[in-house]
Amino acid sequence: MLKFQPPGFGHKVIHTSLGAMVYYTQTNAPWALADTENLPPLLFLHNFGGGASAYEWSKVYPAFASNYQILAPDLIGWGESAHPVRDYQIKDYLSTIAEFIIQTCRQPVTVVASSLTAAFAIRLAITQPNLFQRLFLVCPSGFNDFGQGSGRRLPLSVINTPVVDDFIYSLGAENEIAVRNFLESFLFAKPQRVSQEMVEAYLTSAQQPNAKFAALAFLRGELYFDLSLYIQQLTIPTVIFWGEKAQFTNIKSGRRLANLNPNAIQKFYAIADAGVLPHLEVPEILIGLLQGYLG
Repeated sequence: MLKFQPPGFGHKVIHTSLGAMVYYTQTNAPWALADTENLPPLLFLHNFGGGASAYEWSKVYPAFASNYQILAPDLIGWGESAHPVRDYQIKDYLSTIAEFIIQTCRQPVTVVASSLTAAFAIRLAITQPNLFQRLFLVCPSGFNDFGQGSGRRLPLSVINTPVVDDFIYSLGAENEIAVRNFLESFLFAKPQRVSQEMVEAYLTSAQQPNAKFAALAFLRGELYFDLSLYIQQLTIPTVIFWGEKAQFTNIKSGRRLANLNPNAIQKFYAIADAGVLPHLEVPEILIGLLQGYLG
């Protein structure tokens, strides 16, 4: 996955309770490397779904590399990080993301996260607020918000059938045609914005050994929860961005979530003509919005 990173970025590794977590940060010119670790940390957390990885944020974070220590990990089970063979649970991600922050950040961190991982960030910010400074979240969703399940498109009886789950993963995530179709049809508002590089990056991540276990846990809904039951407890200053054409997690639900906690959620931005990944589809828009807060 390193070949898909922007110039000047390399990878480092920390060790969590579930294995090695690879992350991308400034390692080479043109970034000023001498004091990078003394810069305030800016953590980018990627979405879930077949082929997901830190690549998702790679069009955005270079814009902030002069003023922040960029931290963009592949979460456990994704990208180049460890892929333990296990039945992944919500607690696996809450614990390993917290471990990552504790090991890499000397001060409270500003987090930029998307979708289900953004919802995990909210839960962590509630239980361990000392770790966080601010949250910038794109389409945060527990995928079962207000008790309305979204995202699961296949019956559990099919997904859980031995051999069939292998077939589903190989058919849906491990070939170029399927990956391109998924990006164009479900994640982006405008298919023409999907580049060959994007397809290759997602395909490379999806083809990592044992990558199916985290992806199938997500597909089965084992990582879903009702974010509306938690978001009212959030106290960390938060800004939400939402692609107006996001599938699975529609903007109406997003506004409803934001309205549950107007004290912590300071602003809700609708991004026109964008799907659930505006930071990959129209990165210049999200960069511009973030710069208004981050400088």
